[in-house]
Amino acid sequence: MRKSEREIRELQDIFALVGRCQTVRMGLYDGEYPYVVPLSFGYEEKEDTLVVYFHCAREGKKLDLLARDARVCLEWDVLHGYVETGHSVTADYESVIAFGTAARCEGEERVHGIRLLLEHTGFAQYSAEACAALPVVEVYRVVCERITGKRRFQKQA
Repeated sequence: MRKSEREIRELQDIFALVGRCQTVRMGLYDGEYPYVVPLSFGYEEKEDTLVVYFHCAREGKKLDLLARDARVCLEWDVLHGYVETGHSVTADYESVIAFGTAARCEGEERVHGIRLLLEHTGFAQYSAEACAALPVVEVYRVVCERITGKRRFQKQA
């Protein structure tokens, strides 16, 4: 990281930032150009590791790309606004980037992933079992193997 003073070093701070985000962007390999798609997600901390779950349709470009190469990059961010620096304008932000491999979930793990997604999106009252049983739904998990966070905040007066 070029500006190491902006690095978020504590995993708990990174996990908290992910929890404040509504959308994760997933980057996939698509030959000539990368392919990035925004996703709703659920997540959990497992042994100091971030595990992310997402759902999708049972067919489509994202699944075609995952079948060819399941390695993904995930990105979350919060923009707090723009500020003057005295010689320009910059953004106050927090962001997380993670790398992992996507894997399709089966059985109870499908239900678990949907439950976490429903909780994170504010719909915990819905039946995760019923959602996971829908014939049009796939559930995937990404275990984040590498993760970094960065922030830039406006200086307080």
